[in-house]
Amino acid sequence: MNGTSRYPVVMLIDDNELDNFVNKKLIESERFANLVLTQPSGVSALEFLKKNSTGSEIPDIIFLDIMMPNMDGFAFLEEFAKLNDEVKKKSKIVMLSTSESFKDLNRANQNKHVYKFLNKPLNKPVLDALNI
Repeated sequence: MNGTSRYPVVMLIDDNELDNFVNKKLIESERFANLVLTQPSGVSALEFLKKNSTGSEIPDIIFLDIMMPNMDGFAFLEEFAKLNDEVKKKSKIVMLSTSESFKDLNRANQNKHVYKFLNKPLNKPVLDALNI
């Protein structure tokens, strides 16, 4: 990849702080994004997206963990669908999971806001293969 970032803003939503830290470092080192926002929950991510629904910090890509307490990735998607059109048009959601469940895969693929369903961990080949 050349010296410029592919995407201006990426958001990581994961309750695992270590996953957020490692994924953020990977995205930064690969110059995949200019800005990497991390959110520890779907609830905090939705609050951020509501407050910044017309700003330059609307993420181009959201990497969304499925298995989180209080609000899992699928509950986040239900609330995401209620956000304004600008956020929904700009943000492409990539679901990340350690689950190999076909049920989760099918459910993700049936959601119009999900661009891709990927297994963890996030890595360079996965980033390189994302053509959003």
